Amino acid sequence: MALQAAFSVLDEDLSSHVGLEGRIAALIAPTIEDLGFEIVRISVLGREVPTVQIMADRADGMLITVEDCEQISHAVGAVLDVEDPIPGNWTLEVSSAGIDRPLTRPKDWDRFAGHLAKAEVLVPVEGRRRFSGIVLGASEEGGRLRLDDGKEVVLPFRELKKARLVLTDALIEATEAMMKPSSEAEGGEEQVSKGAKGKKKPGTRH
Repeated sequence: MALQAAFSVLDEDLSSHVGLEGRIAALIAPTIEDLGFEIVRISVLGREVPTVQIMADRADGMLITVEDCEQISHAVGAVLDVEDPIPGNWTLEVSSAGIDRPLTRPKDWDRFAGHLAKAEVLVPVEGRRRFSGIVLGASEEGGRLRLDDGKEVVLPFRELKKARLVLTDALIEATEAMMKPSSEAEGGEEQVSKGAKGKKKPGTRH
């Protein structure tokens, strides 16, 4: 049975990482921010050898690279080795948000306004749980979508189960503009996986 991994966000004015994910977020956020990156989402999955999944963005808005993920992984791995929030062995995975990325923070809704997204809420909004429409940005109440029928809806951030951009030609074109000239990324999700490890096996990280 996997540990519960709730749809989670980390932002100046909105943080719903709870439990173990909340403790990890608090431990690693300063290190990640000092490196010039931002946390998009943290999830902890699995029981015997849990996997800590960290999704990150570059603070400058450019696309994250494999090298960036490796830098984050080494730094975060060192912090978690010392702080030891997870007993026993565990695995660390660091990835970019990808093109069809999740919308976990108000700034994501503002940044990708004009693009198509799908969302699901925990508590029905106007009798519905699932929505598809054009992102209109964020308000104090939640993420705003314009539905196919032209109607606008506000989805409370605290009630969001998940929200994600839909891959379209317009999104691909916009993403290409965020690529660093030196980046080897093709616009897909970059990921670096670390080996299982724990406080008694600091040398097993690779």
